[in-house]
Amino acid sequence: MFQTEFEFTLPVGYVDSSGTLHRTGVMRLCTALDELEAMHDPRAKRNVQYVSVVLLSRVIERLGELTEVTPEVVERLFSADFTYLQHLFVRLNDATPPVVETQCPRCGTRFSLDFRGAESASEVT
Repeated sequence: MFQTEFEFTLPVGYVDSSGTLHRTGVMRLCTALDELEAMHDPRAKRNVQYVSVVLLSRVIERLGELTEVTPEVVERLFSADFTYLQHLFVRLNDATPPVVETQCPRCGTRFSLDFRGAESASEVT
């Protein structure tokens, strides 16, 4: 079955208004609607960098005991956690796998290595 949700653990954790620490969560894959609505958010129109905040609030399904992650919650994340979630978002939603082209030192055959874990070593023409 195709996986659309991924568990994560924040490096520091979100501390809510009552002092409860939330470190584990679930992020789902981003949809076109998520991106469109994030771009149309009034805060993102005023500051394009705010798109990341809105997008993360849309794709984080759960953060600790919180089942609704709003942009205001994302705004209050520690910097290390915000950066971690941005990297996770890119890793999960990037359509182009990180591929390195290399060459065998013995036979000279050129091939690509896919570092996402897929078993893909295909010859380069």
